[in-house]
Amino acid sequence: MPKTIVLAVLSILLVGSIIVRPDASFQASLQGLTVWWNIVFPGLLPFLVLYEIMLAFGLAHAIGTMLQPLMQRALGLPGEAALALVFGWAGGYPAGSEAVASLRKRELLNRAQGQRLLSFAHMPNPLFMLVVIGAGFLHKPIAGMMIAAAVWVSALWLLLMTSIFRQRKQAPAAQDQVRSSGWLSTFAHGLQSGREQDGRSFGKVLGDAVSGSVQKLMVVGGFMIFAAVLAKLVEPLLAPLQKQGFSFIGAAFFESHLGSYAAAIWNAPGGSAAFGCAVIAAILAWSGLAGILQTGYAIAGTDLRLLPFVIHRLNHALHAFLLTLLLWRPLSWLAGKLAPEGGFPVMVSGRYYTSAADVSMPMNTMTASDLPVLWLYSIGSAAILLTVMLILYAFMPGKSKPIRIHR
Repeated sequence: MPKTIVLAVLSILLVGSIIVRPDASFQASLQGLTVWWNIVFPGLLPFLVLYEIMLAFGLAHAIGTMLQPLMQRALGLPGEAALALVFGWAGGYPAGSEAVASLRKRELLNRAQGQRLLSFAHMPNPLFMLVVIGAGFLHKPIAGMMIAAAVWVSALWLLLMTSIFRQRKQAPAAQDQVRSSGWLSTFAHGLQSGREQDGRSFGKVLGDAVSGSVQKLMVVGGFMIFAAVLAKLVEPLLAPLQKQGFSFIGAAFFESHLGSYAAAIWNAPGGSAAFGCAVIAAILAWSGLAGILQTGYAIAGTDLRLLPFVIHRLNHALHAFLLTLLLWRPLSWLAGKLAPEGGFPVMVSGRYYTSAADVSMPMNTMTASDLPVLWLYSIGSAAILLTVMLILYAFMPGKSKPIRIHR
């Protein structure tokens, strides 16, 4: 009952705030829509569609069967978890959360495994970090590479620490079974077994994958627009922090894409590029309230909990921030040696800097209308992925008796 009353009061306050500030609310929702349409939708759609196709045609089952010993020994997870990690890291949130929820619903993961995998499969889109932030927001691709390296390395570090300190439970019988067969035979058996469990035609699978993925992305867009409006409406409450120079706080808390943009154009008094990029890395690792709500929607209907996931996001954000500051000087020095014309040193406001640590934020000023789009990259990725799936389908073995693999 108290929870219901609190939610009702907050809803009334939100509606009242929109009525009082309709122009600001409209501009914020339009900005959220722009980011979703130009970046998130084209960046995620190919990966969500491909994952559903790979599940239907048994490729996920085949890869999981092959990687079972490695995943079990290193992380205490089944082989199918490797595919969730790949899609989460390559597709961006919430592709990883969707993959983990799918594995949990199919009972390929227990609750503890799903909870651990959920934290590490939730990662920002690499194209967003490298193309949009590096080349678009900051106009320095090497800065995007440094941010991406900090986010990825900090996630791997946390994954390694979790793997070391957890209590391992081995399954030697299942591992021996996988070792007893050849890799090619194991892959073929897993592919055929997974395909026969689904049984749909390629056209049916493709149609279901596209319609389901678009529906999920519509929900993601709604969360992003909602978070963008919230970030705009709470600006008066954050005025003291903004006066101190932290103008990006509201956007960063609610939505990572808008928060990254706000941090990229952040005119911090005396702030260096190293500190600005560390803030962006922390925002991406946090993923914003919108990213957390997207994960909550993805795991609905499962027994996975959101609170441990939020705690891990805060932990990842702290590690990404510190690691960016730690790696900034050696990586900028290396970039200057390898590509002095394409990386640092840079020209900012007519002044030539010989060290990346001396560059201040913002590197360049942008407007929201200058947001780069990922449609070109998305179309190319989709064409490659569909071509691969058509080739696999053409060489798919015919139906035969199911082959059981004891695990």
